[in-house]
Amino acid sequence: MYGTSAALQVRSDLGLGPWDVLHQGLARHTSLAIGTWSILVGAAVLLLWIPLRQRPGLGTVCNVVLIGLSLNAVLGILPVAGSLPQRWLYLGLGILLCGVATGAYIGAGLGPGPRDGLMVGLASRGHSLRIVRTSIELTVLIAGAVLGGTVGIGTLLYAVSIGPLAHLTIPALSSDRNIGRHRPADRSHGPEQPACASD
Repeated sequence: MYGTSAALQVRSDLGLGPWDVLHQGLARHTSLAIGTWSILVGAAVLLLWIPLRQRPGLGTVCNVVLIGLSLNAVLGILPVAGSLPQRWLYLGLGILLCGVATGAYIGAGLGPGPRDGLMVGLASRGHSLRIVRTSIELTVLIAGAVLGGTVGIGTLLYAVSIGPLAHLTIPALSSDRNIGRHRPADRSHGPEQPACASD
């Protein structure tokens, strides 16, 4: 779901989430695909867990590898949007699917993705999770924009939509029905995708 979500947003050409702006910017300066950069960046971020003493789970490993692979695969078969309405359809479906993917992956409780784990690890040292998340995502967004990643109305819509979507989908898709009900701001880190990216 994350890979398909990211591919839809890429094909919309209306703007990506912060991490995918970075991945796309890196891809535009190399011979590597955006999904491959998602994997490489995810692995690099995972190394930053070591001093933070964060422990990966099965979900962490799957996040690093599968989102990038599925992103590349879906981009290989997803038609380029031929009109503005189709681009908006791709964008809307991409953001919605990212919200569902977030609920499923966090709800499964099999370990956070590398980017989420980095945020949580830094926040656990006495920093505000909101400030840590905002600082990291602004940094990668600016870096990606400088490298030529697509920043646009879709980036803004992603930013304002993913939190409310995760607030709905995390409790609905969680095996633990208490997850996301008391402190949604601390649980709804969004994809990586991700990966929505490849939050």
